[in-house]
Amino acid sequence: MAEKRLMYGNHAVVEGVIYAGCRFFAGYPITPQNEIPEYMSIRMNEEGGVFLQTESEIAAINMLFGAAAAGKRAMTSSSSPGISLMQEGISYIAGADMPVLVVNVVRGGPGLGNIAPAQSDYYQATRGGGHGDYFTITLAPHSGQELFEFPRLGFELAEKYRNPALILADGLLGQMMEPVEFTYEPIDPTSLPEKEWALSGCKGRERRVVRSYDLRPGKLEDLNRRRFEKYENIKKNEQRFRASRCDDADLVVVAYGTCARVSDAAVRMARDRGLKVGLLRPISLWPFPWDVLGDMSKRVEHFLVVEMSCGQMIDDVKLATECRSKVQFHGRPGGGVPTPPEIYEKILGVLGGTR
Repeated sequence: MAEKRLMYGNHAVVEGVIYAGCRFFAGYPITPQNEIPEYMSIRMNEEGGVFLQTESEIAAINMLFGAAAAGKRAMTSSSSPGISLMQEGISYIAGADMPVLVVNVVRGGPGLGNIAPAQSDYYQATRGGGHGDYFTITLAPHSGQELFEFPRLGFELAEKYRNPALILADGLLGQMMEPVEFTYEPIDPTSLPEKEWALSGCKGRERRVVRSYDLRPGKLEDLNRRRFEKYENIKKNEQRFRASRCDDADLVVVAYGTCARVSDAAVRMARDRGLKVGLLRPISLWPFPWDVLGDMSKRVEHFLVVEMSCGQMIDDVKLATECRSKVQFHGRPGGGVPTPPEIYEKILGVLGGTR
C-alpha cells in the first residue's frame, strides 16, 4: 500500500523532485514559495544531493544551466518577481536545448504585488517569457497530489524534448495542506540513462559543445526552424487536460489550478439545479489543449473562463474556439480568489436565467 502523508503543497513539490531523481537545487528565497528551499535544504542533504541558496535568482538559473549541461536533473523554484529575474537564463537554457525544471508559486502582481495567490503569470509562462523564439513546457497542478507527481512528468518531458519545463502553481496550492499519496517508487539517479549530449568529460571520444548561439551565417535561423519543428511535435503529442460533465454541456467552464477546484464546486451546484454545465481543466498550459476546445466549440454554445487575473488564458480559449462559441470571463486579480457561489451566479448570468 502506497504511503500517504498530510503535507503542504510546497513540501509535496520537494518530495516529487526527490522521487524524480533530481539531486541539484539552486534557488533564492521569496514568498509564498519559501517552504520549497527550506525543506529542500533538508531533503537534499539527506539524499546526498546539492542544495545551494544563491545570492540571487539570476545566479540560481545560471547554475541550473551548468548542472543540466553536465547531464544532471536540476531544478529551481521561485515566485513571480523572482521568475522574472530568471527569464534571461531560461532563454539561454532554451537556446541551448537543455532540460531543466522551474517551479513558479505565483503571487499577486504586477511589481512587488502581494503574497496572495494569483494566476497572472500565465502570459509569461506560456509565451516563453524571455527574449527570442522559444516556448516552455508548462504544467498546471490543482492539488497537493499533482504537486508531488508533476515534477517527474516535468523532467520526463524536459528530457524527451530537450526543453525547459515549468510547473505553474499559486500561493494557495503551495501553502495549503492535504493528503498526498506517494504513488511510485523513488528513482535512483544513477539508474537514469546517460545523455549523449552531456558534458561529462571527453574520455577519448569526440568533444561535445553546449551553447545557445551560432555566429555562422544562416546557422541560427536553421537552428530556430528545427526547434520550432520540435515545438510543433510537442503541440501535437503533449496536450493534457481533464474534462468533467462536458458531453451534454450547454456551457463549459474553463479553469486551471486553484480556480479549477473552485469551479468544480460551482459546476456541481449548477448540475444540482438542472443546468447542463461542464468543466474543462487544462493541465498543460503550453501546449494548451487547443484541439479538445476546438472540437467542443462545434457543439457548445458558451464557454466561461475563470482565472485569478484580469484575463490571460481567455486568449487561448478564444483562439481555440475560433469564434464558433461565445466566450465569457470571470476574474479575480491581485490575490483575489473566486468562490463557488460567485461563479455559479456568473453561470446563471451567461445562460440568461435564475434557478
